[in-house]
Amino acid sequence: MTEFISDKNNGLDYTLVGEVYLPNLISTETNYEIGMWGQRHLRYIKQHRKVFYTSLLTNCKLNTYLHDVDVRATEMYDSLVKQLKEQQGITEQLKADNQMEWVARMNNIRSRATEIVNHDIIYN
Repeated sequence: MTEFISDKNNGLDYTLVGEVYLPNLISTETNYEIGMWGQRHLRYIKQHRKVFYTSLLTNCKLNTYLHDVDVRATEMYDSLVKQLKEQQGITEQLKADNQMEWVARMNNIRSRATEIVNHDIIYN
């Protein structure tokens, strides 16, 4: 018996383990590191969208999907923080003049950006 086979009907690859062929559920083509946003979304889909999670896992698309979510969320978060800083006039001069005020305002902006990303991408 051959060690690896591919099923053309369902698109899955199988590896011979003992006398049984088991499906390869981890894609060997992509192995992205998943950041904070991707991990949050993974927890969400495991708990609330189980069929979708299982489908991604069995089709070896989970890692790529989570990577895409992570990239989109990171870009959105960075863009929001930058836009909100400009809208509120938070500058390096404020940071030099009044560090505590700068920290408080930046924490507020980061919290708002996190809430928006969570609502629009992570828990959607």
